[in-house]
Amino acid sequence: MRWKLIKRRFSAYAPRVSVRRHVPWPLRWGFAALIFGFSAALALWAFEFGRDLAGLDRASKVELTKLRDEVLALRVDRDKAQSIANTAESLLKTERTTQEQLAKQLKQAESDNQALKSDLGFYERLLPAPGSGLGIRGLQAEVTAPGQMSYLLLVIQSGKANPDFNGKYDISVTGTLDGKPWSQTAIGGSKPLVVKQSARLEGMVEIPASVMVKTVQARVMDAAGVVRSTQQARF
Repeated sequence: MRWKLIKRRFSAYAPRVSVRRHVPWPLRWGFAALIFGFSAALALWAFEFGRDLAGLDRASKVELTKLRDEVLALRVDRDKAQSIANTAESLLKTERTTQEQLAKQLKQAESDNQALKSDLGFYERLLPAPGSGLGIRGLQAEVTAPGQMSYLLLVIQSGKANPDFNGKYDISVTGTLDGKPWSQTAIGGSKPLVVKQSARLEGMVEIPASVMVKTVQARVMDAAGVVRSTQQARF
């Protein structure tokens, strides 16, 4: 058996054996990395060279510059539009505020006009009437609060060389209370009255809080209690 192995080793059919120099594996990997890096650098150079040759890089740069310019222009337009929108909104707010102020002024003017008309109608009664004598020329009444009513009374004595009038006056109110007729005469009692040519009388009277006032009447009486003049105001 041993002879067969020796014969086979030195015969023509013996396996070939090659002798190689042993190279450490770090050197093998380093050499392979060097070759791979060189190949990659060569491929990158070829790619860049081909792109420059075809003009793709220049076209890309031109397109990029164009896009940047368009973006800048769009930003400028956006800023202008935002500025215009802010200005329009500010003007709209100012216009609304002005309209509100004008509406308030108009409402106040209408209220003042109504008050002036009322005062004009009241003071028109100051004009001398035909003849002479004592009379009530104006009566105004207003419920200012629940249970309170204010009044304004104007008494005129026309004619020449009339003596001073010494008498009294009272205020009467009629209306409804809890759905039923209600009236009160001489609220607060009669009050003294002295008139030379004219007398402007005003005051406050108390009434039930839930009463619905319909009419207010003023009476002027002389010292003997004789009624000399009456005036009535309706609500």
